[in-house]
Amino acid sequence: MADVILDISRLISRGRYSTPSGVDRVEMAYARGLLGLYGDRLTFAAVHPIGRYGRLNRRAALQFLDEMERRWSSQDDNPHQRSVLSALPHLIALWPTRRGVGTGKVYVQASPHHLTKMDTVRRILARERARFVCLVHDLIPIEFPEYARPSGAALHRHRIETVAATANAVIVNSAATGRSLQPWLKPDARVHVALLGTEALPPAAPERGPDARPYFVCLGTIEPRKNHLLLLHLWRHLAETLPPEEVPRLVVIGRRGWENEQIVDMLERCPALSGHVDELSGCSDARLSALLRGARALLMPSFAEGYGMPVAEALSVGTPALCSDIPALREVGEDVPDYIDPLDGPGWKAAILDYAARGPAYAAQMARLPTWHNPTWSEHIATVARAIEGLMPAPPV
Repeated sequence: MADVILDISRLISRGRYSTPSGVDRVEMAYARGLLGLYGDRLTFAAVHPIGRYGRLNRRAALQFLDEMERRWSSQDDNPHQRSVLSALPHLIALWPTRRGVGTGKVYVQASPHHLTKMDTVRRILARERARFVCLVHDLIPIEFPEYARPSGAALHRHRIETVAATANAVIVNSAATGRSLQPWLKPDARVHVALLGTEALPPAAPERGPDARPYFVCLGTIEPRKNHLLLLHLWRHLAETLPPEEVPRLVVIGRRGWENEQIVDMLERCPALSGHVDELSGCSDARLSALLRGARALLMPSFAEGYGMPVAEALSVGTPALCSDIPALREVGEDVPDYIDPLDGPGWKAAILDYAARGPAYAAQMARLPTWHNPTWSEHIATVARAIEGLMPAPPV
């Protein structure tokens, strides 16, 4: 009998990608963390890409997880999807079955995959006769619909409505996300705050770049709410007002998202940025580790975040961060980063030039860095385990 069922639908749907998204990494961390805690009491399930739900062959699921982690940690920076043919063996091996369905106690989902379909979730829970623990990453498409795809707000409402109607306990990745979620939930809803664990980046020598100039890293999907435009306009200004050798480099790491035409136009067609701004659509863990370790600072001028994983990743390897002054980023960075209003262009310029020259603000943050508490996945999974155990049926007397 399975005590805990973990849904890994998201990872299976992303089986053709060489590099992971943030949500991919979270689902993998749940798989590894819950496996370590529950062992044979954990089973895997999924809504397969063809739409069928069921339990997964344990050996096939573990082999798939190993393969995904090997791929992510490789030197392959290719952002393009692999062929369907190359993914076919895993898709066949991970064909869901009804074996074991109905013998679980708690069903766990760490991604938004298929949460838009409340009927599907209700059917899964009814078939499994299980209680439901779900992780909510953010409510940004609802709170800031202007930063989402045209249908994004409506789809995310469906997800949150599904969570509110079906989840017996909810994990949120920050208190800020919890505050946003609270109006959607029943008064007695069980909400557990658990900061996401920081990814342990592989050891790497700091990347030095093609010349002696310092460089900064901006990490995340290229979309409007990440505020790449502020940085690109600032870099154009620096390129037009400073000698070329005094302009720091900017490395933009992330796949291209949606509603980003102005950002892409600047990346592709702005002559002033040539030689000063580099775009990496795909980046292996090894390359990311080297880039972060060699960067003068991480830049994160976002308008909205549910969490701030890039901030945690940078601080974890000793690289300072310049962040927007928003609650979610303050939660993860605590008192260590320098926080700047996302609309304060002159403030960002002054900070970047100070850090490029290793000025007083840079030195002050480097002195604060050892005081930062690195959130761990073991802490997060321990909170998830408490939520799970709180839903387990009481043992017979």
